[in-house]
Amino acid sequence: MTKRVTIDPVTRIEGHLRVDVEVNGGKVTKAWSSGQMWRGVENILIGRDPRDAWAITQRICGVCTTVHAICSVRAVEDALKLEIPVNAQYIRNMIITAHNLHDSIVHFYHLSALDWVDVVSALQADPDKASALAESLSPWNRNGKHEFRKVKEKIAGFVKTGQLGIFTNGYWGHPAMKLPPEVNLIAVAHYLQALEIQRFASKIVSVLGSKSPHIQNVAVGGVANPLAVDSQSVLTVERLLAVKEWIEKLDEFVKQVYLPDVAVVGAHYPEWTKIGRGIVDYLSVPDLPLDGKGTQFALPGGYIQNADLGTFKPITQFGDKYFEAGVSEAVKHAWYSYKDGDNATLHPYKGETTPNYTDFQDEGKYSWLKSPTFYGKPAQVGPLSRMLAMLAAGHEPTKKYATLALDTVSSLAKTKIGLDAMHSTIGRHASRAVVACVQVDELAHQWDLLLANMGKGDLKTYNKPTFPKGEIAGVGFHEAPRGVLSHWVVIDDGKIKNYQCVVPTTWNAGPRNEKGVSGAYEACLLDNPVADPEKPLEVLRTVHSFDPCLACAVHVVDKENDQVVKVKAA
Repeated sequence: MTKRVTIDPVTRIEGHLRVDVEVNGGKVTKAWSSGQMWRGVENILIGRDPRDAWAITQRICGVCTTVHAICSVRAVEDALKLEIPVNAQYIRNMIITAHNLHDSIVHFYHLSALDWVDVVSALQADPDKASALAESLSPWNRNGKHEFRKVKEKIAGFVKTGQLGIFTNGYWGHPAMKLPPEVNLIAVAHYLQALEIQRFASKIVSVLGSKSPHIQNVAVGGVANPLAVDSQSVLTVERLLAVKEWIEKLDEFVKQVYLPDVAVVGAHYPEWTKIGRGIVDYLSVPDLPLDGKGTQFALPGGYIQNADLGTFKPITQFGDKYFEAGVSEAVKHAWYSYKDGDNATLHPYKGETTPNYTDFQDEGKYSWLKSPTFYGKPAQVGPLSRMLAMLAAGHEPTKKYATLALDTVSSLAKTKIGLDAMHSTIGRHASRAVVACVQVDELAHQWDLLLANMGKGDLKTYNKPTFPKGEIAGVGFHEAPRGVLSHWVVIDDGKIKNYQCVVPTTWNAGPRNEKGVSGAYEACLLDNPVADPEKPLEVLRTVHSFDPCLACAVHVVDKENDQVVKVKAA
């Protein structure tokens, strides 16, 4: 018998996502992914100065902030064909890499690990055995017996009070939970440690970006960070040395804790390497530009079809014509309308954001997200796409860490686990950890590049833009934590004529397109097991593996300026 299950809202994400599934015979047979907020920030930008767009688009989200600032200035710079100083690239690169690392750590430990970890089960763990297991996997200096005993006592203290504090409302005891008590205890300990470690990534963003969230230092033409080797009022070598210390702390945690933890979870849930495959056309873009024009990158990107790395087609530079020509968006199943009819698809330069709410219609419109396609096909974006593209491009650090992750899982599972296992729910977590290892190395490298260039006497960080008469257009892209982010701007006589953001969660969480083809979430949920429709933990596992960010995808705005909440300080 078919049962309809609605999860609204999906929690432990950013924004408001509704997921509906039909379950028959213990498996998902049909799925709907619905963004439940209205999109409108793009309309606010029309008529404004392009140099202000980065500050406004950052307010799309309180989590994915830096990514919109970076993408926005890149879009305007592409329209102007404006080269920026390499120091500005290095500073931007460090900001976005630190932001990526922060997102990856928080996502695994604080937003999705509780889908796999049974906190209550940790009360049955032997802390000494947990320590022995953890120390066999990693030299992390906080894997000692004393550490795990303290964590077990903390959990017991929660339980004695009749509540679990931050761990309340989990699906504890669910039949899909399989980790041994000792592994659960290790995971809870590292969950708490990750709360401390993630702040070092935020501190890097704060120092280099002047503020976090919502950085204040970027500008069309570079960054607003004056560099000096002696002045205390600007970005000095002293401050950069502090950044170096924080990079080292992140490096230690990512490689000694995060990657091994993902491997342990994967080894205990081998069946999840065959669940959540879905769309296997993968899109990513290159990032961390090494020159002022954006023609050389530290990390490659491109397009892969049908999970075949041999089909990899690279995207090579800012303004890449292959990427620029391939993107379009449909609204047949989204709460918008197009002037040419809802069966039309529009390139972002011609994009329209006209709301047309109809209520939730299973076969009609049911989401505030549009449906992006790349050359007419949906694509999966995110860390899995990023990792596969870098492997296809022959990126040696990615090969090293992907091999380490697969070898560790294989050793723990006592069976050979190959690359094909990555095309899955658990594979998305593994890919994110692999990419985090690559990124923390690259964060240190970008620091070295900046210091070396300063040592040569080059302290320039900004080139002034000049806007021509007439119409110009540009696209800025960025490999954000959740995948390909692109901003598309049309400028006429120095003012914004059109602005469209095509964001990672729109790619992944979008509804069926004009051809009726599902996006990544909906496709990946098909055949997902559901042991208990009243407790659809398995559905959450697959959805959370993408790290949804609906605020970015729907761009909330209240046109009526109604008061939502009133806060009074005591």
